Amino acid sequence: MELFSNFPLWSALIAIVFAQVVKIPLHFFATKEFKPGLAFSTGGMPSSHSAAVTAVTTGIGIEHGVSSGLFAISCITAIIIMFDATGIRRQAGEQAILLNMLVKDFHRFVTEAKGWGGQKGEYEKQKELKELLGHQPIEVFFGGLTGIFLAYLLYPFFA
Repeated sequence: MELFSNFPLWSALIAIVFAQVVKIPLHFFATKEFKPGLAFSTGGMPSSHSAAVTAVTTGIGIEHGVSSGLFAISCITAIIIMFDATGIRRQAGEQAILLNMLVKDFHRFVTEAKGWGGQKGEYEKQKELKELLGHQPIEVFFGGLTGIFLAYLLYPFFA
């Protein structure tokens, strides 16, 4: 039963769910396009990774103090995860965009080339690489603020 009273854990889980769900209305207001699938995707505003790690770090800070070793470990882990979200994962997403464009161009070229010899070819459907992997720095920033805010908001319910 102690699991149900683990404030840092629950604040992180709630922050993840909140950040994922709030992506739907934010995307709708920005683009007028309703995409409920955003709740189950990576990337986008706000970063749920950032919300989770800042919520758990804030929860640890509240419960154990900011001078504890546990807070230090959590804080450094949060910084690494947030840095990674704007760095490596974002670059992988940008490479996926470029690779998807190259594959489409190659298939268009092959289709046209088959017509040069009078042969009819079937377009082979390729699965596109996932492009929305990482985050813009502003998405990580607001994800972090979301996690901190939710941890402070939820603390009275666990105290």
